[in-house]
Amino acid sequence: MSGTSGMSGTLSTAPQASATPAAPASPARGPRRYPKLGWNILGLLVFLTAGFPLYWMLDTAFKPAKDAIDPDPSLLPTAVTFDNFRRALDIADFWGPVGRSLIVSVSVVVIGVVVGTLAALAISRFAFRGRKVVIVGILAVQMVPLVAMIIPVFLLLNDLHQYDKLSGLVITYLTFILPFTVWTLRGFIVNIPKELEEAAMVDGCSRTAAFIRVVFPLLAPGMVATSVYAFIQAWNEYLYALMLLSQEHQTATVWLGNFTTKHGTEYAPMMAGATMMAVPIVVLFLLVQRKMAAGLTAGAVKG
Repeated sequence: MSGTSGMSGTLSTAPQASATPAAPASPARGPRRYPKLGWNILGLLVFLTAGFPLYWMLDTAFKPAKDAIDPDPSLLPTAVTFDNFRRALDIADFWGPVGRSLIVSVSVVVIGVVVGTLAALAISRFAFRGRKVVIVGILAVQMVPLVAMIIPVFLLLNDLHQYDKLSGLVITYLTFILPFTVWTLRGFIVNIPKELEEAAMVDGCSRTAAFIRVVFPLLAPGMVATSVYAFIQAWNEYLYALMLLSQEHQTATVWLGNFTTKHGTEYAPMMAGATMMAVPIVVLFLLVQRKMAAGLTAGAVKG
Protein backbone atom coordinates (compact mmCIF):
# COMPACT_ATOMS: atom_id res chain seq x y z
CA MET A 1 0.00 0.00 0.00
CA SER A 2 2.82 2.35 0.85
CA GLY A 3 4.41 1.65 -2.56
CA THR A 4 1.13 2.31 -4.22
CA SER A 5 0.70 5.56 -2.40
CA GLY A 6 4.25 6.60 -3.27
CA MET A 7 3.69 5.79 -6.88
CA SER A 8 0.49 7.78 -6.94
CA GLY A 9 2.30 10.68 -5.36
CA THR A 10 4.97 10.47 -7.95
CA LEU A 11 2.39 10.36 -10.71
CA SER A 12 0.53 13.29 -9.26
CA THR A 13 3.61 15.45 -9.25
CA ALA A 14 4.62 14.59 -12.87
CA PRO A 15 3.62 17.15 -15.49
CA GLN A 16 0.60 16.02 -17.51
CA ALA A 17 0.96 15.84 -21.29
CA SER A 18 -1.32 18.09 -23.30
CA ALA A 19 -4.31 16.28 -24.84
CA THR A 20 -4.41 18.44 -27.95
CA PRO A 21 -1.38 19.11 -30.11
CA ALA A 22 -0.10 22.66 -30.19
CA ALA A 23 -1.44 24.75 -33.06
CA PRO A 24 1.20 25.54 -35.66
CA ALA A 25 2.40 29.07 -35.68
CA SER A 26 0.61 31.14 -38.28
CA PRO A 27 2.88 32.42 -40.98
CA ALA A 28 3.58 36.08 -41.05
CA ARG A 29 1.09 37.97 -43.16
CA GLY A 30 3.34 40.87 -43.82
CA PRO A 31 5.40 39.46 -46.72
CA ARG A 32 2.26 38.30 -48.56
CA ARG A 33 0.96 41.82 -48.78
CA TYR A 34 3.96 43.16 -50.64
CA PRO A 35 3.39 41.21 -53.92
CA LYS A 36 -0.28 42.29 -53.92
CA LEU A 37 0.73 45.89 -53.29
CA GLY A 38 3.27 45.64 -56.11
CA TRP A 39 0.63 44.39 -58.56
CA ASN A 40 -1.71 47.19 -57.50
CA ILE A 41 0.99 49.77 -58.11
CA LEU A 42 1.77 48.24 -61.49
CA GLY A 43 -1.91 48.27 -62.44
CA LEU A 44 -2.16 51.91 -61.39
CA LEU A 45 0.87 52.81 -63.52
CA VAL A 46 -0.63 51.03 -66.54
CA PHE A 47 -3.93 52.86 -66.01
CA LEU A 48 -2.21 56.23 -65.76
CA THR A 49 -0.09 55.53 -68.85
CA ALA A 50 -3.09 54.45 -70.92
CA GLY A 51 -5.44 57.13 -69.62
CA PHE A 52 -3.15 60.14 -69.77
CA PRO A 53 -3.48 60.69 -73.57
CA LEU A 54 -7.27 60.69 -73.18
CA TYR A 55 -7.06 63.14 -70.31
CA TRP A 56 -4.69 65.39 -72.26
CA MET A 57 -7.05 65.35 -75.25
CA LEU A 58 -9.98 66.46 -73.10
CA ASP A 59 -7.86 69.02 -71.27
CA THR A 60 -6.62 70.54 -74.53
CA ALA A 61 -10.11 70.54 -76.04
CA PHE A 62 -11.55 72.65 -73.22
CA LYS A 63 -8.62 75.00 -72.60
CA PRO A 64 -8.09 78.29 -74.47
CA ALA A 65 -6.20 78.01 -77.76
CA LYS A 66 -3.28 80.08 -76.47
CA ASP A 67 -2.80 77.66 -73.54
CA ALA A 68 -2.69 74.69 -75.93
CA ILE A 69 0.53 75.98 -77.48
CA ASP A 70 2.08 77.17 -74.22
CA PRO A 71 5.67 75.82 -74.04
CA ASP A 72 5.17 75.31 -70.30
CA PRO A 73 1.71 73.69 -70.14
CA SER A 74 -0.18 73.03 -66.94
CA LEU A 75 -1.43 69.55 -66.13
CA LEU A 76 -4.56 70.97 -64.52
CA PRO A 77 -6.94 73.19 -66.52
CA THR A 78 -6.80 76.82 -65.56
CA ALA A 79 -9.80 77.90 -67.66
CA VAL A 80 -12.64 76.16 -69.50
CA THR A 81 -13.96 77.29 -72.86
CA PHE A 82 -16.15 75.90 -75.64
CA ASP A 83 -14.67 78.07 -78.39
CA ASN A 84 -12.59 75.17 -79.66
CA PHE A 85 -15.71 73.13 -80.39
CA ARG A 86 -17.28 76.04 -82.26
CA ARG A 87 -14.07 76.47 -84.21
CA ALA A 88 -14.00 72.76 -85.03
CA LEU A 89 -17.56 72.89 -86.34
CA ASP A 90 -16.90 76.04 -88.40
CA ILE A 91 -13.59 75.10 -90.00
CA ALA A 92 -15.24 72.51 -92.25
CA ASP A 93 -18.33 70.39 -92.56
CA PHE A 94 -18.43 68.12 -89.50
CA TRP A 95 -21.69 66.23 -89.73
CA GLY A 96 -21.08 65.15 -93.32
CA PRO A 97 -17.82 63.28 -92.61
CA VAL A 98 -19.23 61.85 -89.36
CA GLY A 99 -22.33 60.62 -91.18
CA ARG A 100 -20.23 59.00 -93.90
CA SER A 101 -18.01 57.35 -91.28
CA LEU A 102 -21.11 55.97 -89.55
CA ILE A 103 -22.46 54.60 -92.83
CA VAL A 104 -19.16 52.91 -93.68
CA SER A 105 -18.57 51.55 -90.17
CA VAL A 106 -22.08 50.19 -89.68
CA SER A 107 -22.07 48.61 -93.16
CA VAL A 108 -18.73 46.94 -92.48
CA VAL A 109 -19.93 45.62 -89.12
CA VAL A 110 -23.21 44.23 -90.46
CA ILE A 111 -21.69 42.57 -93.53
CA GLY A 112 -18.62 41.41 -91.65
CA VAL A 113 -20.56 39.84 -88.77
CA VAL A 114 -23.10 38.08 -91.03
CA VAL A 115 -20.53 36.71 -93.46
CA GLY A 116 -17.98 36.09 -90.71
CA THR A 117 -20.45 34.11 -88.60
CA LEU A 118 -21.36 31.83 -91.51
CA ALA A 119 -17.70 31.34 -92.43
CA ALA A 120 -16.67 30.70 -88.82
CA LEU A 121 -19.49 28.19 -88.43
CA ALA A 122 -18.41 26.34 -91.56
CA ILE A 123 -14.78 26.21 -90.45
CA SER A 124 -15.66 25.12 -86.92
CA ARG A 125 -18.42 22.59 -87.55
CA PHE A 126 -17.71 21.05 -90.97
CA ALA A 127 -14.78 19.04 -92.23
CA PHE A 128 -14.05 19.82 -95.88
CA ARG A 129 -11.10 19.66 -98.21
CA GLY A 130 -8.84 22.66 -97.87
CA ARG A 131 -10.11 23.59 -94.39
CA LYS A 132 -6.59 24.03 -92.98
CA VAL A 133 -5.58 26.07 -96.01
CA VAL A 134 -8.47 28.44 -95.35
CA ILE A 135 -7.45 28.83 -91.71
CA VAL A 136 -3.82 29.49 -92.62
CA GLY A 137 -4.97 31.94 -95.31
CA ILE A 138 -6.99 33.89 -92.75
CA LEU A 139 -3.93 34.20 -90.54
CA ALA A 140 -1.71 35.13 -93.49
CA VAL A 141 -4.00 37.98 -94.52
CA GLN A 142 -3.74 39.43 -91.02
CA MET A 143 0.05 39.62 -91.36
CA VAL A 144 0.06 41.63 -94.60
CA PRO A 145 0.72 45.35 -93.93
CA LEU A 146 -2.10 47.61 -95.08
CA VAL A 147 0.35 49.95 -96.77
CA ALA A 148 1.46 47.15 -99.10
CA MET A 149 -2.07 46.80 -100.52
CA ILE A 150 -2.76 50.43 -101.39
CA ILE A 151 -1.77 50.26 -105.07
CA PRO A 152 -3.48 46.89 -105.82
CA VAL A 153 -6.64 48.05 -104.06
CA PHE A 154 -6.62 51.34 -105.95
CA LEU A 155 -6.25 49.60 -109.31
CA LEU A 156 -8.93 47.04 -108.48
CA LEU A 157 -11.45 49.63 -107.32
CA ASN A 158 -10.72 51.75 -110.38
CA ASP A 159 -11.49 48.79 -112.66
CA LEU A 160 -14.70 48.10 -110.73
CA HIS A 161 -15.72 51.79 -110.90
CA GLN A 162 -15.75 51.94 -107.11
CA TYR A 163 -13.06 54.57 -106.65
CA ASP A 164 -14.18 57.62 -104.64
CA LYS A 165 -17.30 55.79 -103.47
CA LEU A 166 -18.32 54.73 -100.00
CA SER A 167 -19.19 51.27 -101.31
CA GLY A 168 -15.62 50.87 -102.52
CA LEU A 169 -14.32 51.88 -99.08
CA VAL A 170 -16.64 49.33 -97.46
CA ILE A 171 -15.30 46.60 -99.74
CA THR A 172 -11.75 47.63 -98.89
CA TYR A 173 -12.35 47.57 -95.14
CA LEU A 174 -13.92 44.13 -95.39
CA THR A 175 -10.66 42.74 -96.81
CA PHE A 176 -8.90 43.14 -93.45
CA ILE A 177 -11.83 43.24 -91.00
CA LEU A 178 -13.54 40.10 -92.29
CA PRO A 179 -10.56 37.77 -91.58
CA PHE A 180 -10.37 39.19 -88.07
CA THR A 181 -14.11 38.61 -87.62
CA VAL A 182 -13.95 35.03 -88.91
CA TRP A 183 -11.00 34.10 -86.72
CA THR A 184 -12.50 35.66 -83.60
CA LEU A 185 -15.97 34.13 -84.05
CA ARG A 186 -14.40 30.76 -84.79
CA GLY A 187 -12.89 30.79 -81.31
CA PHE A 188 -16.30 31.42 -79.76
CA ILE A 189 -18.05 28.73 -81.82
CA VAL A 190 -15.41 26.11 -81.01
CA ASN A 191 -16.12 26.58 -77.30
CA ILE A 192 -19.84 25.79 -77.78
CA PRO A 193 -20.31 22.01 -77.41
CA LYS A 194 -21.57 20.20 -80.50
CA GLU A 195 -23.77 18.05 -78.26
CA LEU A 196 -26.16 20.98 -77.82
CA GLU A 197 -26.81 21.15 -81.55
CA GLU A 198 -27.06 17.37 -81.83
CA ALA A 199 -29.59 17.25 -79.00
CA ALA A 200 -31.71 19.90 -80.70
CA MET A 201 -31.54 18.01 -84.01
CA VAL A 202 -32.60 14.81 -82.23
CA ASP A 203 -35.64 16.68 -80.91
CA GLY A 204 -36.64 17.52 -84.48
CA CYS A 205 -34.80 20.76 -85.28
CA SER A 206 -33.03 21.18 -88.57
CA ARG A 207 -29.39 22.26 -88.57
CA THR A 208 -30.42 25.85 -89.29
CA ALA A 209 -33.05 25.84 -86.54
CA ALA A 210 -30.56 24.29 -84.10
CA PHE A 211 -28.09 27.08 -84.86
CA ILE A 212 -30.71 29.82 -84.45
CA ARG A 213 -32.24 28.42 -81.25
CA VAL A 214 -29.20 26.95 -79.54
CA VAL A 215 -25.91 28.30 -80.88
CA PHE A 216 -26.92 31.87 -81.70
CA PRO A 217 -28.00 32.85 -78.14
CA LEU A 218 -24.70 31.49 -76.80
CA LEU A 219 -22.75 33.21 -79.56
CA ALA A 220 -24.44 36.60 -79.16
CA PRO A 221 -21.96 38.01 -76.57
CA GLY A 222 -19.04 37.02 -78.80
CA MET A 223 -20.72 38.65 -81.80
CA VAL A 224 -21.19 41.87 -79.83
CA ALA A 225 -17.54 41.94 -78.76
CA THR A 226 -16.39 41.25 -82.32
CA SER A 227 -18.74 43.91 -83.71
CA VAL A 228 -17.36 46.55 -81.35
CA TYR A 229 -13.77 45.88 -82.38
CA ALA A 230 -14.73 45.82 -86.07
CA PHE A 231 -16.57 49.13 -85.65
CA ILE A 232 -13.54 50.71 -83.98
CA GLN A 233 -11.22 49.53 -86.76
CA ALA A 234 -13.49 50.92 -89.48
CA TRP A 235 -14.17 54.15 -87.60
CA ASN A 236 -10.52 54.95 -86.88
CA GLU A 237 -9.04 53.92 -90.25
CA TYR A 238 -7.28 56.84 -91.93
CA LEU A 239 -4.93 55.68 -94.69
CA TYR A 240 -7.41 54.14 -97.14
CA ALA A 241 -10.01 56.81 -96.46
CA LEU A 242 -7.42 59.41 -97.43
CA MET A 243 -6.22 57.64 -100.56
CA LEU A 244 -9.52 56.32 -101.95
CA LEU A 245 -11.89 59.24 -101.31
CA SER A 246 -11.90 62.80 -102.54
CA GLN A 247 -12.37 65.86 -100.37
CA GLU A 248 -16.10 65.81 -101.02
CA HIS A 249 -16.48 62.27 -99.68
CA GLN A 250 -13.98 62.40 -96.82
CA THR A 251 -14.63 60.58 -93.56
CA ALA A 252 -14.27 61.83 -90.00
CA THR A 253 -10.64 60.77 -89.58
CA VAL A 254 -9.62 62.60 -92.75
CA TRP A 255 -11.67 65.60 -91.63
CA LEU A 256 -9.30 65.99 -88.68
CA GLY A 257 -6.51 66.72 -91.15
CA ASN A 258 -8.14 70.08 -91.93
CA PHE A 259 -6.64 71.47 -88.75
CA THR A 260 -3.11 71.06 -90.10
CA THR A 261 -2.36 73.82 -92.59
CA LYS A 262 0.72 75.54 -93.99
CA HIS A 263 0.50 77.98 -91.09
CA GLY A 264 0.73 75.21 -88.50
CA THR A 265 -1.58 72.96 -86.52
CA GLU A 266 -4.51 74.23 -84.49
CA TYR A 267 -4.15 71.83 -81.60
CA ALA A 268 -7.04 72.98 -79.45
CA PRO A 269 -9.72 72.73 -82.20
CA MET A 270 -8.17 69.45 -83.36
CA MET A 271 -8.49 67.97 -79.88
CA ALA A 272 -12.06 69.26 -79.74
CA GLY A 273 -12.77 67.49 -83.03
CA ALA A 274 -11.13 64.32 -81.75
CA THR A 275 -13.29 64.52 -78.61
CA MET A 276 -16.43 64.76 -80.72
CA MET A 277 -15.25 61.84 -82.83
CA ALA A 278 -14.79 59.74 -79.68
CA VAL A 279 -18.40 60.25 -78.61
CA PRO A 280 -19.90 57.50 -80.85
CA ILE A 281 -17.33 54.98 -79.56
CA VAL A 282 -18.07 55.89 -75.93
CA VAL A 283 -21.83 55.67 -76.51
CA LEU A 284 -21.42 52.30 -78.21
CA PHE A 285 -19.39 50.94 -75.28
CA LEU A 286 -21.97 52.20 -72.78
CA LEU A 287 -24.78 50.48 -74.69
CA VAL A 288 -23.08 47.08 -75.03
CA GLN A 289 -20.71 47.01 -72.04
CA ARG A 290 -22.45 44.04 -70.39
CA LYS A 291 -22.50 41.98 -73.57
CA MET A 292 -18.94 43.12 -74.22
CA ALA A 293 -17.72 41.78 -70.88
CA ALA A 294 -19.58 38.50 -71.39
CA GLY A 295 -18.13 38.13 -74.87
CA LEU A 296 -14.57 38.72 -73.73
CA THR A 297 -14.86 35.93 -71.14
CA ALA A 298 -17.00 33.54 -73.21
CA GLY A 299 -14.00 31.77 -74.72
CA ALA A 300 -11.98 31.56 -71.53
CA VAL A 301 -13.19 28.06 -70.59
CA LYS A 302 -14.06 25.37 -73.08
CA GLY A 303 -17.23 23.37 -72.67
